[in-house]
Amino acid sequence: MTSIDTAPAPSGIRTLFRTVALAEAVSWAGLLVAMVLKWIVQDDPHTGLEGGVPIMGPIHGAMFVGYVVMCFVARHTFGWSPRTTLVALAASIPPFLTAVFERVADRRGLLVSTSSTGAA
Repeated sequence: MTSIDTAPAPSGIRTLFRTVALAEAVSWAGLLVAMVLKWIVQDDPHTGLEGGVPIMGPIHGAMFVGYVVMCFVARHTFGWSPRTTLVALAASIPPFLTAVFERVADRRGLLVSTSSTGAA
């Protein structure tokens, strides 16, 4: 019996990492808007009205966890150093920095497999 390798190609991981990084940044924006609606726009924030925070909070949480998981997948797939991995993980803390990290990483070739030889 032969085993079939079902792991996604590095280009698929690259696309997924980029998508999750952008989704995490967008979910940050949604959560910030929901927080503004809850705490600033309302006349009395203690009325029990939560705005969109109960909706955007879990969405952002899921995107955050997805981004962290994708950082470790990318580390394994693309051979990131511990420092690069730490920077990628730290980018998940400030709002929108995952999208910035993704752009910089792509530009610097960090989302390309180190084991690829260029042969098709």
